[in-house]
Amino acid sequence: MSETRQRIADRVERDPGIHFSALVRDLDLGRGQVQYHLRRLRTADAVLAEELYGRTHYYPDAFDDWERGALALLRRETAREVVLWLLANGPDRPATVADDLGIARSTLEWHLDNLVERDLVEKRRDEGDRVTLAATRPDATARLLGEVDASVPDRLVDRFARLVDSLLEE
Repeated sequence: MSETRQRIADRVERDPGIHFSALVRDLDLGRGQVQYHLRRLRTADAVLAEELYGRTHYYPDAFDDWERGALALLRRETAREVVLWLLANGPDRPATVADDLGIARSTLEWHLDNLVERDLVEKRRDEGDRVTLAATRPDATARLLGEVDASVPDRLVDRFARLVDSLLEE
């Protein structure tokens, strides 16, 4: 395996779920160079690629479908904050979570749709059809949180989206 290909494989191993732009940026390589080597790594089954939520994420082959989806979502700052809040505070109403995190309810709902779809959060309904949010698979989720180290550009994109959403809500 070439040195460049090994660098890419090592980076994916250290940071499962990393997306293409982060690989290019972090390894200071050309886009075409990274594409070429990723294609070769995928052909050799050394790296898995999955398109999730508008980005292609790369994983070592040790992660199952649930873990890959969870990692893709946990790389998004707001989704990660929602999950962390629920793990720390336990089940609660969506309005409480949104208020405590300082995010618009519509932003919370957008992230919840994805978190529920990937079985990281569940919406429980009581007799009055009121919703309570709860983390699912807390131990597995906490383990995956240890794999996520959000980059500065990723955090900036997430914060910009939150800012725009809050301006539109006013």
